[in-house]
Amino acid sequence: MVPGVFLLQNCARNVTALCCLTLFSVFAGRVQAQTVQTTSQNVERAELLRTTPGFPPAPVGSPAPVEGGFAAASPNDADLGQQQILKAVEQYKAFTFQLGVPIYYTSNAALVRRGEQGDVIIAPGAGITFMPPITKTLFMELGIQEQIFEYADLDELNFQSLDMIAGLVYYLPQFHNLTLRALYDFNRLTDQNWEEFYRNHFFTVGAELPIRYGRAQQFSIGVRANLSVSAFPEEPQRNDYEAYVGYLASLSRSFVVDAVARVVVHDYQTGDRTDVNEILGLGASYRITDWFAISALANFAWNQSNHSVFDYKVGNVGGAAALTLRF
Repeated sequence: MVPGVFLLQNCARNVTALCCLTLFSVFAGRVQAQTVQTTSQNVERAELLRTTPGFPPAPVGSPAPVEGGFAAASPNDADLGQQQILKAVEQYKAFTFQLGVPIYYTSNAALVRRGEQGDVIIAPGAGITFMPPITKTLFMELGIQEQIFEYADLDELNFQSLDMIAGLVYYLPQFHNLTLRALYDFNRLTDQNWEEFYRNHFFTVGAELPIRYGRAQQFSIGVRANLSVSAFPEEPQRNDYEAYVGYLASLSRSFVVDAVARVVVHDYQTGDRTDVNEILGLGASYRITDWFAISALANFAWNQSNHSVFDYKVGNVGGAAALTLRF
């Protein structure tokens, strides 16, 4: 063979191989980027749908200021005269079992920037919390929660979320009922085939200050941080820093309305991604019995990221029925 022809053939083979390798690398990079984006969106859907702001209220029947079977002294005693007022002390119930079935319509099921698709979501969930008192105002919190998210049409988006938590809740009545919380949370997400696609170990610390206005209204101001220490896969791992304000009004003994505005900064630990998520939530709840209530729910979220592919906006509107038992 003529040496020049042989050299040209080798060059052609090398160029072909280089082109194939380049195309493969580009394709693999796009697949990896798409996988990272999909996983991140799945985690974001789970966080947005399953979390609510706020802290647990002071436990029902918690140790009350009672002295010798009578109400403890208070600044208002003089208005009542010198008398002893009997006060029934409700036995403290450390266990709380909750079962709820929210159903709502979402305007952007996959939380994408373009090509939004609406769908109906059924999200039954159950959880049990154990809060034994350590002191009159310090409580241990142990809990496990499972929630299933089923989409009516886009069933490939179905997932389940499991949380196991352990921590402490501290109430400070002398500081306007300031509530402090610190806990560990293990979260595991599984797909429609119950195969794990994400797990996260993180710590939550925060504070909430309730401000009562009259007997039937309350404002709340709170901050919270979720600090992830280990996650798999690593790409969606992030720390969340949140501030929120809330309002609650009891219109009757059974009917309550509430609203909350939240701003959450998502600081991803892999890469340079940072998101700011703004959320507005509205709700109304009617308690049929002491243990059963129905609710109307709505929340709207706007996400802005320094990587515009992760920008989205979504609205969720629906209702829920909830069973709560304390024992």
